Amino acid sequence: MHDPNAPPDWQRAMLSIAEGDGDFLPLGDRHYAFFAEERPLLLVTFEDAAALRERTDNLPEFYQMARARGWSLLTILSEGDSWWRDPAVFRYFDRLADDGFLEDFDRVVFYGAGPSGYAAAAYSITAPGAELVLVAPRATLDPALAGWDERHRTARRLNFRSRYGYAPDMTESASRVWLIHDPLHRPDAMHAALFQRPWVTPLRARYTGEGTEDTLKEMRILDRILEAAMEGKFSAEYFSWLWRGRRSNGSYLRTILAAARLQGRRRREIMICRSVTSRLNAPRYARRLAELTGGYD
Repeated sequence: MHDPNAPPDWQRAMLSIAEGDGDFLPLGDRHYAFFAEERPLLLVTFEDAAALRERTDNLPEFYQMARARGWSLLTILSEGDSWWRDPAVFRYFDRLADDGFLEDFDRVVFYGAGPSGYAAAAYSITAPGAELVLVAPRATLDPALAGWDERHRTARRLNFRSRYGYAPDMTESASRVWLIHDPLHRPDAMHAALFQRPWVTPLRARYTGEGTEDTLKEMRILDRILEAAMEGKFSAEYFSWLWRGRRSNGSYLRTILAAARLQGRRRREIMICRSVTSRLNAPRYARRLAELTGGYD
């Protein structure tokens, strides 16, 4: 017989972990906080509960990574596009700050991309000295400040002027903020400009468009970025070295070739195709090179 008080199936894996060293708390009607304790190194992430429910293990995206490295993990889950703008979430982070919870960790890294990058920046003020890794973060959706961003029209109704509101200002207690974005993608570049502060280092991932985080995952470098940040060893130079791997990334190569073709830059197309075919088995690029050079290369 079904117990009406039993938790939903999708929460059981998190509750099981929370029974050991951790916590699982509802925050109002639309949010949950999941905490898994390991060593005093903490990764803080923000995630859509719908994405978690689609996973076979029903665990936060970065749980396995954190566990494998012995990190503690705090993930704030949202139901729907709330942008984590909820008084219940405000109160939760107030409580963490008041209790000194985040100060008990040797290192704290906040991570987020897009909307969750907004939340990671906004709530990082509760953890002075934290390091932030933000991928194409939004600064705000306040129409007076970001009315040019057409991507999240329904979320503009949310109040971005109350507490924890304007993400760039909320990063002022961070030790370092690494902001990875595509400077050629206008909306993300404009949000990045709003984050300009002495402690913010922009890292450019050109030709990734809306898919900057996806490209970092495809290249298998997002984990390495977070590892280096957690060790206090991340740098612009290390990112540049990791980013060189794009020269073997299919979606990146397709994007730069398409851009050259669209711009009518034949010599650049030839250069890209020669570079790719000299390093990789790439029949498509070989065919295009033959078309561009009349078969003579």
